[in-house]
Amino acid sequence: MAVSYNASDIEVLEGLEPVRKRPGMFIAGTDTPAGLHQLVFEILDNSVDEAMNGYADQITVILHRGHSSTTIADNGRGIPVDKHPKFKKSALELILTTLHAGGKFSDKNYKTAGGLHGVGSSVVNALSEEMIVRVKREGKEYEQHYSRGAAKSAVRTINSAARGTGTSIFFRPDPEIFPSTEFSAETIRQMLQVKAYLTPGLRITFSDEDAQSEEEFYYEDGLRAYLTQIIAERKAKVVGDEVFFIEKKNSVQVTIALVWTESTREEFYSYVNGIHTSDGGSHENGAKLGIVKAVRNYLNVHDIAQKGVRVGAEDIREGLICLAAVRLPGETYKLQFQGQTKSKLNNPEVAPIVENAARSLEQLMNEKPSAAQAVVNRIMLAAKARAASRAAVDTVRRKIGISHRLTLPGKLADCTSTRPEESELFIVEGDSAGGSTKQGRNRYFQAVLPLRGKVLNTIVSSSKKIVENKELSNILSALGCGTGDSFNLNKLRYEKVIILTDADADGMHIATLLLAFFFTSMRPLIENGCLYLGKPPLYGVFGTNRTKKQKSAAREAKTEKTNNAQRRKAKEPAKKDDAPSALWAYSDAELAKLIREHGANPSRVVRYKGLGEMNPETLWETTLDPKRRTLLRVSMDDEAAVSDAFGTLMGSDPSTRYQLICENAEGLELDI
Repeated sequence: MAVSYNASDIEVLEGLEPVRKRPGMFIAGTDTPAGLHQLVFEILDNSVDEAMNGYADQITVILHRGHSSTTIADNGRGIPVDKHPKFKKSALELILTTLHAGGKFSDKNYKTAGGLHGVGSSVVNALSEEMIVRVKREGKEYEQHYSRGAAKSAVRTINSAARGTGTSIFFRPDPEIFPSTEFSAETIRQMLQVKAYLTPGLRITFSDEDAQSEEEFYYEDGLRAYLTQIIAERKAKVVGDEVFFIEKKNSVQVTIALVWTESTREEFYSYVNGIHTSDGGSHENGAKLGIVKAVRNYLNVHDIAQKGVRVGAEDIREGLICLAAVRLPGETYKLQFQGQTKSKLNNPEVAPIVENAARSLEQLMNEKPSAAQAVVNRIMLAAKARAASRAAVDTVRRKIGISHRLTLPGKLADCTSTRPEESELFIVEGDSAGGSTKQGRNRYFQAVLPLRGKVLNTIVSSSKKIVENKELSNILSALGCGTGDSFNLNKLRYEKVIILTDADADGMHIATLLLAFFFTSMRPLIENGCLYLGKPPLYGVFGTNRTKKQKSAAREAKTEKTNNAQRRKAKEPAKKDDAPSALWAYSDAELAKLIREHGANPSRVVRYKGLGEMNPETLWETTLDPKRRTLLRVSMDDEAAVSDAFGTLMGSDPSTRYQLICENAEGLELDI
């Protein structure tokens, strides 16, 4: 039936209605912590803009009790409160209730600014249950109340003899918009510290009323101090013990701090007018290109080359930690950010400016020859290692036939389905665990690959050893998507790759070795959410009272068992007993709780030493059945931290592990 559609069906959202109707267009969504905290950053950026332009030197941020409201205050000029000549209302109310209203669309009031679109404060107002703004100007203090984007009072004078100037904004996010309105003190703290680093001379005070704590951030050295902190947090070993610092001040101010470390990761942090551009952009591209050109020119001028070694851009940037910050006049450069959250700078004309500044690195290397030589040695080693890695990948491709045909390992019990989007692979340790898993699985969509013993520690192994290791080659062959530079997610044969090991310390060790392999050789599996950890129980508690419904379901399961074989032949998923046959505990603490709550006889408790001790029905019920199992998706927020953790736990230096054990042994049950 046709549905009428005419002019009367067209809606026009006025004022701040678009923000409340579609908040995701203005902040990073409402169902994630990033979106909630974007409110704080929008108000904070306005205060930082005052400081960057020389009108403020102090900002105070208070996280109130319950962490569901905050106050941000500065000693800047204060938002104007007089009436706008065109709109006949207070400039304060105009800014907070109108999109695209502000004083940053030209260079008249702000030479550089992070808030450019005139929507930040009004968006926060629209998404706040309550907002109270106080302004000090010309010897008076003014106040106005708002709720959900609308003014609830007129601008009124609350102090006729106020000292100083500035703006203070209290707001409480709207629970009608956000599922959770609780701010993270640590997230706000980290952002405030970064803002202080990026604005030398700015003093930021952070108070947490719940923790009854107060902390002050003030740095004269700016990016140099910030880089020093990152190095300390990473516990990074600096190559040549030298931090290179570049600063160019013309119409555009470019500041770059960089250092080479012994890590295999490169880390770039870029900023524009105090805003962290997490997705980079033209300024970050310019910094990368300038650094590479500076180093290459240094190598050519000093005739540094080794036969058979080709130095690529990725070799030069390996182990590099670089902070690049630019301050751009908004009117002159018509700043183009990607979205209101400003995650990426799109101005192409900025790239050559930053590149030219970064190329002065060559001069710094000439001035510090010993540090430069250490960097050159580091780069040459990276180039050799990358060449060896490419050769190893080619060897793997030849061995397992990825480039021509797929050769599956002999022990793989594959699934019937040929559709990757519904298939999953269990990687288990040993033939015993493999046998139980094969019998308990639904063979239509579940495949099983048993491994023999503990796999190779890829953190300390050479490329040659990894290539020659049969168990790892079997994994690569079963997945079919290649490794390293040849990885192709479209060729992955299973949507879920599940590491399934015993629930004891030995099983955890095997799982860690496999995680290390996937991190070093098949990282896109992790980045795309394809890697999981299965969670089998450590104990089964039998003899507890089962409900009538559970008993009835168990009787029905006997009849269903006969039908399962027919379903497998028809390529349908098997339906197994939906009633649990026991209670399951995944730790000693859970076991004690079950015994206490259900009054079970401890003599009826079974501890599973391995998956091979479980009968197929139990394994299906606890670990394989998608309806009842627990899967832990493997993900990572900080790749550098993960790399450092693997280096500490599994690296060639035992002293780091010894130190880790000493620092964390108290109160822990260690299996060493």
